Amino acid sequence: MILLITFLAKAQDCAKALQEVAAEPVQVAATLHEAVTQLQAQEFSAVVFDQLLLDAEPDDVDTIVKHIGTAVPVFSNFATSGIERISRELRAALHRRKRDSLAARQEAQQTLRMELKDTITALLISCEMALDVPNLPLFAETKMRAVDALAREMRTKLG
Repeated sequence: MILLITFLAKAQDCAKALQEVAAEPVQVAATLHEAVTQLQAQEFSAVVFDQLLLDAEPDDVDTIVKHIGTAVPVFSNFATSGIERISRELRAALHRRKRDSLAARQEAQQTLRMELKDTITALLISCEMALDVPNLPLFAETKMRAVDALAREMRTKLG
C-alpha cells in the first residue's frame, strides 16, 4: 500500500495514477497529522510527500519520519510536477526498494550460510575426535556416526 500526503485538489487523480503505476492501493492523507495516524495503523511500501505540505508544516516532518518504518519516501513538489513525473519518481523508488531488499536478503543468506558452514565444520571435527576415543562404547560410536552423517549432509546442502 502507498500513502500519498498532499492537500491539493488533484490528490485523488494522482492517487489513481499512482495506483496504476504501482499496482498497489493508494491512501491519501491531507495533513501530516492524518498521515501519522495512517502510518501508525498500517504498513506502507512507499510514502509520497508533497513538498508544499512539508514546507507548510515543518515541525511535523520529524514525527512523520519516525513513523515511516520500511516505506520508501518519495518527495515531490506537486505544484511544479505533473502526475506523470510523480508516477515516474514513485516507480523508480519502488524499484530501488525492491533491488535493495533483494541485495540485503542475499547478503543475509550468504552470512548465514558462512556461519552454518563454520559450525558444521566444528561439529565434524568434534565427531572425528570423539570417534578416535579408545574403547568408545558401541552405542556412542553409532550415535556419533549418525551425527557425523547428518553434518556432512547439511554441509552438502549448503554447498
